[in-house]
Amino acid sequence: MEAPRGAPRPWYRVLYLQVLIGILLGVLVGWLWPHFATNDWIKALGDGFIKLIKMVIAPIIFCTVVSGIAHIQDARKVGRVGIKALVYFEVVSSFALILGLVIGNLFQVGHGLAAKPDAAAVATYVKQAEAQKSVDFVLNIIPDSVVGALARGDILQVLLFAILFGFALMALGERGHRLREIIDDTAHAVFGVIAIVMKAAPIGAFGAMAYTIGKFGPAALGNLVGLIALFYATAALFVVVVLGLIARLVGFNIFKFVVYIKDELLIVLGTSSSESALPQLMEKLERLGCSKSVVGLVVPTGYSFNLDGTNIYMTLATLFIAQALGVELSFTQQLTILVVAMLTSKGASGVTGAGFITLAATLTVVNPVLVPGMAIVFSIDKFMSEVRALTNITGNGIAAVFVSWWEGELDHERLHANLNKEIDPSDVETAITTG
Repeated sequence: MEAPRGAPRPWYRVLYLQVLIGILLGVLVGWLWPHFATNDWIKALGDGFIKLIKMVIAPIIFCTVVSGIAHIQDARKVGRVGIKALVYFEVVSSFALILGLVIGNLFQVGHGLAAKPDAAAVATYVKQAEAQKSVDFVLNIIPDSVVGALARGDILQVLLFAILFGFALMALGERGHRLREIIDDTAHAVFGVIAIVMKAAPIGAFGAMAYTIGKFGPAALGNLVGLIALFYATAALFVVVVLGLIARLVGFNIFKFVVYIKDELLIVLGTSSSESALPQLMEKLERLGCSKSVVGLVVPTGYSFNLDGTNIYMTLATLFIAQALGVELSFTQQLTILVVAMLTSKGASGVTGAGFITLAATLTVVNPVLVPGMAIVFSIDKFMSEVRALTNITGNGIAAVFVSWWEGELDHERLHANLNKEIDPSDVETAITTG
């Protein structure tokens, strides 16, 4: 029997509670029955859910960006929003890098650790990192074909074509009205697919978490627990202090915002992928009062250019490896980390093991002697990828709110109504059925 409209839903039908239960059961199964938890079918539960989400990311980005641009009458606004977003990304990313560098120097948890680097374990990542030259990165933004970009789900390539298509559709004026409506309807339909897929989120979170704990286990952490704890604390400090100050500037509380996107954060926690919550995050930000055009431009771009968690990880991990190997990094080399990490982190969100690959690229430039030491953090990268993803998605959400505020297109009344729970911030399904 359905609950009356306006009445609170039963606890067992609340998405984030279902996902949380899935994560806790996954931890329990992985800890008590590791052989069962590392079964290929258990692993497939998490991998399958991520694939289900990824299959709709490209169409969601295409439809959202095209619709956002096509509904804008002034082409200059798109350029203005894009420039503001990039300025915001670079400034906030710099704070993330500097914070990681400062904390890494203050708490030198790498000293005295017994490590046995296995260069063979990271050879694949190093090879990919060496292939990612700046020129190749720029050229790879241009797809060989639009169909190929959509099929691969390459965010930057889809984003480039969507921007061009949006401008072309905007130039058509009234003649493009019917096509705009079709794209808008397609976006609603894809969000409907998301609503169906999200019903499997608790199962996906269970599978991913059970496999992780079963494969690595508490014993796998060993002496590296210091780096994990330091990274967790630094990421939390960044969210509370840096993003908290930005939120205060706009006029809201960072903790209320985190509660508002708790469904998405728990999905990210279970899957270790910030992309798994991208469609729902965009939809929720629009309901929060952000401009649709700003959300459509800022969030997809932020997934490649605003990776705060990855930036913190790279500075901390680089210093940790140097300390563990007994390599002294000069002040100039540490400044080089900031510059290189700012570049190598761009566009890596769609690559498997992105944080590890960008770390390889950074170490190669800063000091090649450090590259074999990547294997020191290889075994715990899975435990840190979750916090990278959580920090990235929170940072991108705040970015969309800030740029909307900067553009003067933030609905403060809706913002506070949602954050204060005057409006039920339920999952995506409700938004589609009522929208």
